[in-house]
Amino acid sequence: MPFLTADVTTEREGLAVFAQQQIRQVATTLQGLDRERLTATPSASSFSLGALARHVLDVVDGIAQQIEAVMAAAATSGAAGSASNAAEDNAAALRGDDEAGMRASDTAQTLIDDLEAAGARLATALENADLDTPVPTPAAPWFSGEERWTVRWIALHSIEEVARHAGHADIIRESVDAKIAYELNALADGEPWPPPGW
Repeated sequence: MPFLTADVTTEREGLAVFAQQQIRQVATTLQGLDRERLTATPSASSFSLGALARHVLDVVDGIAQQIEAVMAAAATSGAAGSASNAAEDNAAALRGDDEAGMRASDTAQTLIDDLEAAGARLATALENADLDTPVPTPAAPWFSGEERWTVRWIALHSIEEVARHAGHADIIRESVDAKIAYELNALADGEPWPPPGW
């Protein structure tokens, strides 16, 4: 099926591919939506697909920025200060402080494009990272108890976080027009639905 990831041979490649794939799964739920359906809230959730996509973008961008900043800081003598600043700069996105939701200019296609770009950026950051590099923990009550993580932990957490939102997006999309992930992935990949022999 088109939504399965490619085979991988290294840990970094695996983390990058699976993180990018989960982001892509959020993007597939936006296929073919007009503004009305993009902003609809047909389930018990207060999220629309557009607002959920924007939240995922904010979180993924924050994680990618943090990994990039920590890796850049590790390459210089001022590593600790720069890493600390990166954690604080991105804490809002990592906490999910993006309640503004969608932007007026957001469409299904612009969000899909932005999600694809964010996935590629995160994948590149992970492919180039030293997974054992420590990352300061952002200030938020749900992150208490830990002073720092590693890039590896951040990578696994990003996969978990986005996978949760991908499942949430599947439920909202099915509530909008009864389309499911198989059909949406085929649509995203330009394949017929249903496939021969389905």
